[in-house]
Amino acid sequence: MKLDPTGRNLPWLALAASLLVCFGVWHWAEAILLPSNTVDAQTKGVPIGNNSDLYPRWLGAREALLHGRDPYSAEMTREMQAGFYGRPLDPKNPSDPKDQVGFAYPLYVIFLLAPTITLPFHTVREIFQWLVLLSLAASVPLWMCAIGFRTRPAFTVAGMVLAVSSSAAISEYHLQNLAVLVVLMLAGAAAAAVRGWLLVSGFLLALSTIKPQLSGLFVLFFALWATADWARRQRLFWSFSVGLLALILAAEKVSFGWMGRFLGAIRAYQSYAADPSILEVLLPAWLARLVAAALLAYLVVYCWRWRKAPAGAEQFGWALAWIAAVTLAVIPKLAAYNQVLLIPALLVLLAHRVTISRTSLVPRALMKGVLMCLMWQWVTAVILSLASFLVSASRIRIAAGGPQYTLFALPSITLLAVVATTFSLSAGPDPQTPAAPRG
Repeated sequence: MKLDPTGRNLPWLALAASLLVCFGVWHWAEAILLPSNTVDAQTKGVPIGNNSDLYPRWLGAREALLHGRDPYSAEMTREMQAGFYGRPLDPKNPSDPKDQVGFAYPLYVIFLLAPTITLPFHTVREIFQWLVLLSLAASVPLWMCAIGFRTRPAFTVAGMVLAVSSSAAISEYHLQNLAVLVVLMLAGAAAAAVRGWLLVSGFLLALSTIKPQLSGLFVLFFALWATADWARRQRLFWSFSVGLLALILAAEKVSFGWMGRFLGAIRAYQSYAADPSILEVLLPAWLARLVAAALLAYLVVYCWRWRKAPAGAEQFGWALAWIAAVTLAVIPKLAAYNQVLLIPALLVLLAHRVTISRTSLVPRALMKGVLMCLMWQWVTAVILSLASFLVSASRIRIAAGGPQYTLFALPSITLLAVVATTFSLSAGPDPQTPAAPRG
C-alpha cells in the first residue's frame, strides 16, 4: 500500500496494525501466559477444574429451572466448587482458595442462561467464549453511537479489534464472567437512547442489573436523565421499572423468597471474595474512603448538571465516561475482566483528543499516560510473542506477566484524565446541542 500525505491510507494502516497487535496479544496469552499461570497454580497446589465463572451461574440456572433446587444453598455451592475447582473445597485445608464460588447473582440471571441448560457445559463454555469476544467488539460501535463519536469505518473496526486484544478481553475469554454481557447491555441502552428507542433502553438497563455493582451508577444516571425531560423520556423509566419488576416476580415464581437468600449470598461473598477497591490499593484506607466520597459527590454534581443533555451530546458522553471510571475506582473487585467497562471513558478521551491537546499540561500528560498504559500491554505482548519463537518456554515464562504490569494503572490514570479534562474545560458547547466528534 502506497503512503500518501493526505492520510487516505491511514485507516487501513491502523486496521492492519490492530490485526498484528491482536495476533501478538492472543499468541502471548495462549502460548505464554496461560501455561505460566497453570504451572504456578500446580506448584502452589491450587485445585484446577474448569475455572469458569460461568459454571456456577449455569449450574444454578439448570438446577433451578429443571429440578427446582435452590442455587443459593450450601449443597449447590459444593457442587459448583466441584466443577470450578475439580473438587469441593476443604475448610480445614489452609492452601485451598478462599473464594467459595457461590451463586452471588440475582436469581433472574437464570433467564439469560435458560437456552443453554440442556446443553453440556463444555459446549456452553465454547459458545460463551465466542460470545464474549463478539459482545466486546459490538460494544465499541454502540458506545461510539452513545457519545456521538463518528469516524471512518476502518478506524471503528480497528477499535473493535483492539478491544478484543486487551488484557480485560483475555481475562473475560478464559474466565467467562458475565461482566461483558452487562457492558454490552449498558452500551446498547445508551445507543438505544440516542436513537429514541427508550423502551428498549429501559429494558436493557433492567437486564444489566444482573451485576448491580457495575450497572448501578448508570441506572441512577438514566433515571435522573429521564426525569429531566419527563414528558419525552418517561418511557425509559417505565420500561426499566416494569422490566425489573417482571424479572423479580418471575424469579420469585421459580424460587419463593429468593431475594433474602440472595442478600445473604452477597454478605457471604463480601467475606470470601471481595477485594480492596483500586483506591484502597493506591491509598491509605481512610484517604481512599475520602476520595471515593469526593468522587461520588462530584459525579452527582456533574450528572445533575448534564441531566438535560440529549443522548449523544457531548455532556451525555462525559457523564458516561465519569460513571464508568468512578465505578471501576470504587467497586471492591480488582478483576481484570471488569475493565471492559473502561471502553466509554477511553472513547470519550479519544473523541476529544484535539480539545485535550489544547488544554493545560495535566490533562495532556494524563492522556499520554492512558495511551502509554495501553501501548505497554500491546507492545510487550507482541515482543514476547515474537521472542517465544527464539527463546525457550522456561526462560520466557519469567516475563510472562509483563504486559499486565499496567493493568491497574490504566483505570486509575483514565479516571484522573477524565476528571482533569472535565475540570480544565471551562466552557463547552451548549448541552442542548449534540456534539459529534470525528476521528
